[in-house]
Amino acid sequence: MGLSATDYIAALPEIVLLGAICVLLVAAVFLRETRDAVLHYGSLLTIAVMAIITGFLLRDHQMIAWHGNFIQDGMGDVLLLFCYAITGAVLVYSRPYLKERGLLSGEFYVLMLMALLGAMVLIQAYSMLVLYLGVELLAISMYALVALSRDDGTASEAAMKFFVLGAISAGALLFGMSWIYGLSGTLNIGVLSAQLVGSSGTSIGLWVGLGFVILAMAFELGAVPFHMWLPDVYEGAPSSMVAFIGSVPKIAAFAFFMRLLVEGLGPLHDIWMWLLTAMAVGSLTIGAIVAIAQPNIKRMLAYSTINHAGFILLGILAGNALGYRAAMFYTLAYVIMFVGAFGVIILMSRSGFEADMLDDFKGLNERSPWYAFVMLMMMLSMAGIPPFIGFFAKLEVIRAVLDVNMTWLAVYAVIMAVIAAFYYLRIVKLMYFDHAEDKQPAIKAPADLRLLLSVNGLAVLGLGLFPGGLLALCGIVFGI
Repeated sequence: MGLSATDYIAALPEIVLLGAICVLLVAAVFLRETRDAVLHYGSLLTIAVMAIITGFLLRDHQMIAWHGNFIQDGMGDVLLLFCYAITGAVLVYSRPYLKERGLLSGEFYVLMLMALLGAMVLIQAYSMLVLYLGVELLAISMYALVALSRDDGTASEAAMKFFVLGAISAGALLFGMSWIYGLSGTLNIGVLSAQLVGSSGTSIGLWVGLGFVILAMAFELGAVPFHMWLPDVYEGAPSSMVAFIGSVPKIAAFAFFMRLLVEGLGPLHDIWMWLLTAMAVGSLTIGAIVAIAQPNIKRMLAYSTINHAGFILLGILAGNALGYRAAMFYTLAYVIMFVGAFGVIILMSRSGFEADMLDDFKGLNERSPWYAFVMLMMMLSMAGIPPFIGFFAKLEVIRAVLDVNMTWLAVYAVIMAVIAAFYYLRIVKLMYFDHAEDKQPAIKAPADLRLLLSVNGLAVLGLGLFPGGLLALCGIVFGI
């Protein structure tokens, strides 16, 4: 049975991206003087074209394509649009940073777009096999991005740790999926869910498969117990790579949880919710407490990511539309804040200097009041302080947990959020109340970077003042 025109239309953004990657790969080989500009603007143009196509294909109902292996729905379309926007922002932030370090090459653009393709496949996969392919395509591209600076021993070490833990995670995922497939006889997520309706979930094999799958999914989100790679990779990799690794893959990881755990294994919610509860509690605790002792801001933000992963898991484990809406809203809010924070780090970095220590932010308000204010908005938003978007993201998650009568978990999340606020406010204190120890040169950056970073900061404030639009968009996806 062949493919129809509908199948190709559903996957048109992926087809366009794959074609663009091939074109840019050839351009990187043959172009010389104009190579950097062609690759940069070609990548941004590709992203813009995909965004237009996805916008035209927006739908409020599910469409299953490619013989049941691919799905197009509202959730996937919204997540894709955010992936495009974040990837485009990272490309703009990265160009001057990588050019100063001699890392602006064809490989960077190709790997970034390949990683984006992996995230897109993961978001729209409707089969366990396609989910696995999306995970691997995304992971392999990220391994190479981390190790792009071949002469940097720290980056190579981080890439090796990332690869080893990623390989373990991939093995666990494949092992768990094989158990589930062996018991259900299907790879299709929709068919799997239908077969599990009315199941008691007492099969030992099903428990084994479910456990391994959830452990592997924890790696993608950066949640306990597969969180160990985050601090080392964030510290060792170039800041522009971290800006991507900590954002777009988190959107894809949320989709991974929703597709496999909610849509596929949803009938077993009473079982997997307790596994997610343990992961959420562990992530909230480690992310809040261990970050306090970190002198490196990239390691601190790595533990911050673990803490935020705990909040995302709280929304998912609620097991209802309100919880899923809250988790999606939190994920999108988090990536906006994260990319903005790393945008400031990239802005402050210069050739031979990485602004990766907390002390590097001393006296930033004296040197650049506006970018100190942008970083202030990012930190206060991550801490969950109103009127920024991070406050409403945390509020929605806590409301969802209270809605399912897990009051103790909501209280614990609030306590961990208060503890985590300390290390965010410490950066604010360094920027506004301390003086720089060394005379730093004036911050210089291209106009497009400065403009986009300003928009990024104002988005955190604007979406906090008017969160209803994004929240309503997330609600429409889940029928609220």
